[in-house]
Amino acid sequence: MNNKQALKEQIINLVDGMAAELKEISLSLHKNPELGGQEYRAAQLLIGAAERRSFTVKQNISGYETAFIAKKGSSGPKIAFLAEYDALPEIGHACGHNLIAAMSYGAAVAFAAVAGDRASSYLIGCPAEETQGAKVTMAEDGVFDDLRAALIVHPADGNYIGGTSYACHPLQVSFHGQSAHVASKTNKGVNALDAFMLFYQGMKMLRQTFIQETVLAGIVTKGGTAPNIVPDEVEGKFTLRALSASYLEDTVIPGVRRLAEGVALATETTVETIHYEPLFKNLVNDSQLMELYKQNMALLGEGVTVLGPEDAEGSTDVGNVSHRTPTIHPDLGIGSNLAAHTPGFALAAGSNYAQERLLVGAKAMAMTAIDLLD
Repeated sequence: MNNKQALKEQIINLVDGMAAELKEISLSLHKNPELGGQEYRAAQLLIGAAERRSFTVKQNISGYETAFIAKKGSSGPKIAFLAEYDALPEIGHACGHNLIAAMSYGAAVAFAAVAGDRASSYLIGCPAEETQGAKVTMAEDGVFDDLRAALIVHPADGNYIGGTSYACHPLQVSFHGQSAHVASKTNKGVNALDAFMLFYQGMKMLRQTFIQETVLAGIVTKGGTAPNIVPDEVEGKFTLRALSASYLEDTVIPGVRRLAEGVALATETTVETIHYEPLFKNLVNDSQLMELYKQNMALLGEGVTVLGPEDAEGSTDVGNVSHRTPTIHPDLGIGSNLAAHTPGFALAAGSNYAQERLLVGAKAMAMTAIDLLD
């Protein structure tokens, strides 16, 4: 057995020894869901656990009170394990962030203990993944720039690695007209809802002009005040997605804005477009880390399905991290026939089976980090 194999055996034993603690962390978060930016209890739970393991902790990162950086070690490669812990409105941890937090904490602790002074282990607490995406600002502030690697494992309906995520930059579109009584014979007003509906239908045709896969989806968030009043302000929110951030920003969004401006001109309305959430960049999985992770999952008796480079589903601010440092974001199966952001997924994230599975994710991440030691 070579040195790294011996270290990996230590990782496995350490994580198994932490099983009760990791389960307690995961289930505590699951039973007390907090929305993005309000994860005060979750952050303090993780910070307290890290400090008890002799990590030094910095809080209030990049303007987020619930963001933190916990560090142990001061030499060698800097390996970060990313923790998410925000929940969704009404359905709680239906994306399994309680498991992500526990897995990353377990991996950071185990790696620090085994690597010793050969590396620096980081547990980086990243709030609000479901909304503003703290990693966006944290990446812009250089939090991830000096890392050798950033690792995070997401619960899913199977073991997957590779693929990508859509770059996403949500856009609010507001048309403004002139109100009037719908039966007035002297003032017909200017119908902002008519303009919005033309724009909405135009989006379907616009999508066909893009040469890269795109997703244009939206809802009406303000459609008028009464059926007998011509709507003078109509607002909608859209998620605009493409396979690359550059194509989204340089082609898709300018095209949507031109469409809105053209409709406004044709209908004698005015239009305003603003980004109500930041740009989530497309995920770039590092090929070396992918191969190492796959090998370590095999050592744990786990098969992994490798996805194609353009196999995209959803959006994540981990994409912004991946544009700064080598990153992987594999999926770990916690059940079958599961779909994220559903009550069924929330139930699975709190199951006994999921608490057993999180040990696999923690081990695989820490073992992959061992492979990065000099």
